[in-house]
Amino acid sequence: MARVDLNSDLGESFGPWPMGDDQSMLSLVTSANIACGFHAGDPAGILSVVREAARRGVSVGAHVGYRDLVGFGRRNMDPTSEELIGDVVYQIGALEGLARAAGTAVRYVKPHGALYNAIAHDARQAADVIEAIKAIDTSLALMALSGAPIVTQARAAGLRVICEAFADRAYNADGSLVSRRLPGAVIHEPEPVAARMLRLVKEGRITAVGGTEIELEAESICVHGDTPAAVSIARAVRDALVSNDVELKSFTDV
Repeated sequence: MARVDLNSDLGESFGPWPMGDDQSMLSLVTSANIACGFHAGDPAGILSVVREAARRGVSVGAHVGYRDLVGFGRRNMDPTSEELIGDVVYQIGALEGLARAAGTAVRYVKPHGALYNAIAHDARQAADVIEAIKAIDTSLALMALSGAPIVTQARAAGLRVICEAFADRAYNADGSLVSRRLPGAVIHEPEPVAARMLRLVKEGRITAVGGTEIELEAESICVHGDTPAAVSIARAVRDALVSNDVELKSFTDV
């Protein structure tokens, strides 16, 4: 039986401003990438989401990002190595404390937004994130863009790497994600998304923009939690996979 993890970015509400439907998403996913307060999230809200993840048996990961609340962590930045290492260590440590209070633990790290895209190909920033993770706990896995140089770099540094594919994002022919500045970068229709993810899990292939067929290793599939159709997409993906004999299970459950 094929097996895959289903993850989503959660805990991104801030005070009275809601972002996504975390409760519904936690009933569908097997891993939760939880904001750490730099790109989104506040301590009380994050703790609430971590507690619910623990109650449902959903694996918790630190969704670390640039210090960019205004830009939701999606603006390109170039921090020094000292700054980036400190920021990532700080965020993982903060979530670890909240997770401990909730009776669970941080099991992996997934960078967010612009940082995620930067480390996919920027060897220096990638090395900083790797160093920060190893400084906290060498057993933490790193979730990274499937096929990107960061995968080889992190594995060479001794980290376990989980290759990730995106259910609701369009791909370029080189395996990179289509820029959010371009039309069609985010896919909002549940049925087409579910069909392409089922094909990816079964065949290891996905259709990029322009019709190019590309191969992707996908140990985990992400559905973004901040889009209007997030819950419908996650449910459609889950139903399509389960009904076609794909086991949904967190990669942390080994």
